[in-house]
Amino acid sequence: MMQFKSSILGKLGVLLSTILLVVVSFTLSASPAIAETYTVKMGTDRGRLMFDPRTLTVKPGDTIEWVMNQLGPHNVVFEQTPGNDAELAKSLSQEKLLFAVGESLTTTFPADAPPGTYSFYCQPHQGVRMIGEITVE
Repeated sequence: MMQFKSSILGKLGVLLSTILLVVVSFTLSASPAIAETYTVKMGTDRGRLMFDPRTLTVKPGDTIEWVMNQLGPHNVVFEQTPGNDAELAKSLSQEKLLFAVGESLTTTFPADAPPGTYSFYCQPHQGVRMIGEITVE
């Protein structure tokens, strides 16, 4: 009788372990990718009127932190999006001017952002080609 109970408990343990393994595997594979945050300096460390980096590749849901670095004021205006979606460009833009070193603004790409190239510029320095591109995969 004791051996019978031991056998049943052993089989039950294996069954429960298998179920737990399946549930955990499914949960891990079904969870969405964690969104990333990227930093773009506005004005390079070498004192140039450029975004650093000037180009970046992101995924929908990722965030860009725009940090005032040098030679301000700066802002970020998106002018072109895939499909020339003016409302999307406006929602991504950060038109507030940053003056103090270390100030920052953020732009988060919507989860349904279409893949393609998004171009942007600094409004006060567009004439000297302070521009950049973000590629959404």
